[in-house]
Amino acid sequence: MVRPETTVWQYPHGVPDPARGSPDGYGLDNYYIVSPGADEVQFDLFLDYANVAMYPAFREYFRASRPPLLAIWDRNDPFFLPAGAEAFKRDIADADVRFLDTGHFALETSAEDVAGAIRDLLAG
Repeated sequence: MVRPETTVWQYPHGVPDPARGSPDGYGLDNYYIVSPGADEVQFDLFLDYANVAMYPAFREYFRASRPPLLAIWDRNDPFFLPAGAEAFKRDIADADVRFLDTGHFALETSAEDVAGAIRDLLAG
């Protein structure tokens, strides 16, 4: 079972100024996490992250198609490390990889930066 304190820990972890975040995010997450069957959904999601069998197909698509790619990464994320974002540049040299000084939930503290990066991508 996913524990509420684990969810609460994830939101401010790695965030230079936790006061920028709101308890609404983890409050809402915790509300739904205790719903019947929610723990199974979370564990299925965790297993999907570990499924690297599709990575070669993704990489081949990136090399062949070279789509515009914007990867906005949380520099202090304890789960998705910066090397994961840098890996995109191996297949798409001009991928726009940006690191924000925040934790796992960038939109909670850096929505303006994320929105600006998306606008830049779409305008370019």
